[in-house]
Amino acid sequence: MRSELFNQAHNAVHTGERYTLQSSKMLKVALGPDVLAAKGVMVAYTGSITFNHESAGSMAKLVKRVVTSEDQPLMRVAGQGEVYFARAASTVFTILLEGEGISVGGGSVLAFDAALSWDVHRTKGAGILGGGLFNTVIGGHGTVALTSDGPPLILDCSQQPVYVDTDAAVCWSANLAPGIVNSMNVRSMLRGGSGEAVQYAFHGPGFVVVQPSEGQAMPAAAGRA
Repeated sequence: MRSELFNQAHNAVHTGERYTLQSSKMLKVALGPDVLAAKGVMVAYTGSITFNHESAGSMAKLVKRVVTSEDQPLMRVAGQGEVYFARAASTVFTILLEGEGISVGGGSVLAFDAALSWDVHRTKGAGILGGGLFNTVIGGHGTVALTSDGPPLILDCSQQPVYVDTDAAVCWSANLAPGIVNSMNVRSMLRGGSGEAVQYAFHGPGFVVVQPSEGQAMPAAAGRA
């Protein structure tokens, strides 16, 4: 049998590292310690692997997840083998945390080391127009894998304020506390609006990662690995 499909470029990439990008769209994780991943993002695996729902861990965190409109259900991936993760052909990138924290917006979490801490935070000032904006803060020592709907852009927030559509903000430095800017005015509302009513406002030492899209509609992931 002959095909360009069997070109070496399509073979699995082996580096000996725990997290290895197979392409810009797919990530392989070599299991040992457990990994937490978004439900529905496993596309293949080898070895003896189990996938189990990850509980909130505390009543306070459970309450936050219940009321969060952007809640991302997690699963615990355990065992021995290799697991391949992807989300709707989105761009995958990893961040190695060395005691720092990262705030992740919306459904951008792909997978991260289970030893990392995580919690759900509400954005201050996000009222009705903000839809009740929440983000997941992940911190400690370990690796986080995130997805962007297209190649990500990093913007420095230390020199001047940076304003980002709330659906385009993938992640940002955990020390940044974004404000909410409402650019809607009465005249714009009467004329049907601009479609750009609410943005995050970032300013301070740190960065924000922006995707070239206002996000994909995420399918329900209940019951899926």
